[in-house]
Amino acid sequence: MFAITCQGISKSYVNKKQTTKALRDINLEVNSSELFGLIGPDGAGKTSLMRILATLILADSGMATVDGSDVVSDFEMIRKKIGYMPGRFSLYQDLSVAENLEFYASVFNTTVKENYELIRDIYVQIEPFKNRRAGALSGGMKQKLALSCALIHRPKVLFLDEPTTGVDAVSRIEFWEMLKRLQEKGMTIFVSTPYMDEASLCDRIALIQNGRLLAVESPANIRSEFAGQLWSVRSKNMSRLMKDLKEWTVASSAFSFGDSIHLSIKGQGISAPDINHYLSVFGHQQIEAQQIEASVEDCFMQLMSNE
Repeated sequence: MFAITCQGISKSYVNKKQTTKALRDINLEVNSSELFGLIGPDGAGKTSLMRILATLILADSGMATVDGSDVVSDFEMIRKKIGYMPGRFSLYQDLSVAENLEFYASVFNTTVKENYELIRDIYVQIEPFKNRRAGALSGGMKQKLALSCALIHRPKVLFLDEPTTGVDAVSRIEFWEMLKRLQEKGMTIFVSTPYMDEASLCDRIALIQNGRLLAVESPANIRSEFAGQLWSVRSKNMSRLMKDLKEWTVASSAFSFGDSIHLSIKGQGISAPDINHYLSVFGHQQIEAQQIEASVEDCFMQLMSNE
């Protein structure tokens, strides 16, 4: 049995001026005890899908299940066996760390003591501040408290909506290490993120853009399906470089990645001397061109261009 299934899920939002299609015919299956990532930029539809699966909003069409239960007819049952951490910090700011945790435990008819073993690795990092008001915590500490509250009733499926947005790099690494430990205990984790570098930390990922799934596969398989050659290119005049590379007839795309430009070439027939020769005609100097392996972000850009 799959931990999560989606069949033909669609969702639109209507206001006075326009209709926005947030999700378009989403079909998806997540295995039990899988760490599954929903990867895409802001506005791609990640939160809408997460909220439908967490029984917080209704889809316009299609059906979905969580742990074998229908998200519409069995919503009360689902809410008892999932943990949900929204993208925005939503705990009680005026309550202390300990009070928030005790409150959420009581909502699910359990106690902190009963399930402390499950949250120990996380909670031990904020326990020294257990009497501090939640609103006075740092971003990383708020994140750990929110995760502790989502776990305190020992859920079967954990939904995390962009949990590392706005969190420092060290806290992001610690957070993913915590998720791996939870997965090892048999928990299914469904996490959304706009950070492409976090995709490689998941067992499988779904790339989503404009409400459509572009690909659903393991990160390694998605990278292996990149079409054509990929080069990292730099020159002295980086602003001019982008324009000249985009206008090259053999180029399928050129995007800025950090301090270089990732150039996608149709087919396999280009070498570093070819790139140097082409750019030198336009007066470029200090040219550096290196063929590279595609990242998940490169694959996302290519799939998005194909769409």
